Amino acid sequence: QVQLVESGGGLVQPGGSLRLSCAASESTFSVRIMGWYRQAPGKQRELVARINSIGITVYADSVKGRFTISRDNAKNTVYLQMNNLKPEDTAVYYCNTYRLDWPWGQGTQVTVSS
Repeated sequence: QVQLVESGGGLVQPGGSLRLSCAASESTFSVRIMGWYRQAPGKQRELVARINSIGITVYADSVKGRFTISRDNAKNTVYLQMNNLKPEDTAVYYCNTYRLDWPWGQGTQVTVSS
């Protein structure tokens, strides 16, 4: 059974930064398109960024220029560097494959507030 473990969230002031990590217990990680998703209270889960096996990235317009997704295939880990955070970035952040065919992890809470 695949396990996804997200970490790195917290409380940060507007304009601050956080780096999220997601470790996967799956040997096929390196060939999968991985994504970071988020779900704010009362809203549907949305795709924030994705990265393919060779590092090509795509971002949602709302985070373009502020967030950077990266991966370390040797560690089965995907990262999300979040800069210039805004209150509207407040959400629980999750990682998963682009196909959403792995079980969701517990997520990591990001709260942006002064």
